[in-house]
Amino acid sequence: MNNPPPSPDLPAPETPALVLNDVTLTLKSLAGPVDILGGVSLTVPSGQTVALVGPSGSGKSSLLMVAAGLEKPSSGRVAISGTDITGMGEDALARFRLGRVGIVFQSFHLIPTMTALENVAVPLELMGVPDAFERAEAELRAVGLILRTDHYPGQLSGGEQQRVALARALAPRPLILFADEPTGNLDGATGAGIADLIFGLNAERGATLFLVTHEESLATRCQRVLRMKDGRIAADE
Repeated sequence: MNNPPPSPDLPAPETPALVLNDVTLTLKSLAGPVDILGGVSLTVPSGQTVALVGPSGSGKSSLLMVAAGLEKPSSGRVAISGTDITGMGEDALARFRLGRVGIVFQSFHLIPTMTALENVAVPLELMGVPDAFERAEAELRAVGLILRTDHYPGQLSGGEQQRVALARALAPRPLILFADEPTGNLDGATGAGIADLIFGLNAERGATLFLVTHEESLATRCQRVLRMKDGRIAADE
């Protein structure tokens, strides 16, 4: 007996935020090719918080770079919110990420000649947002830096610079936030404050969070923990 067709009233399954299909990464070195990632497959549902942990050299930061479209995989497929980004060139990738993908690094990567406000406004201006500076100011207020809008990165502490970087990443309201060791360059108390901001603001806005960390205390705050070893996902908890 044939099954009846699905009811048109039923909602379609939600598109995953991130899909990796048999992704490999091999880089050249003076000693020859080095295998960094070995056939990683992964699906991250929209809105999920995921921590990627593992020993140094296990490939976790490389996996984030590939997932975010900052590094081309040697083989396999990467899709963000249903769009296959694997074959995109650098310019197309940059345009695609704008407004969809936010990235926070261990090193803050702020533009030293721009104020905190200008740094946060940059992606909004590139998107053509008419009230870019007003929105940037609101983001700095959200991370507790409304009194630092006119300060340059060199005038800010490490924790303040990371708050600016977080505000810049979240200002376009991305679908997915990638964070690579966001507390790695900060002392314990400052790092804990940044972590609270990341999880609090991310929960408030409903974005997917893909977090690389060596801190178990951070990892356990995520809904899902992926443990990497030798370029592969060894455990999915």
